[in-house]
Amino acid sequence: MTRNLVKRRLRELVRARLAAMPTDAGIVVRALPPAATRSFDLLGADLDAALETAARRARRRTEA
Repeated sequence: MTRNLVKRRLRELVRARLAAMPTDAGIVVRALPPAATRSFDLLGADLDAALETAARRARRRTEA
């Protein structure tokens, strides 16, 4: 039950951010066990931080 709740929350959080992502971006979102205790807002902040890190790394690869 908890895993499904986290999955639904992450699905909604990603859906809300899809428009801001490049169309050719491929991402995989994996929830670790501590995600089950995070609030929706904190989970969103965690996702935003992870997406920013991924974007920064992608920029570095294209600049090199």
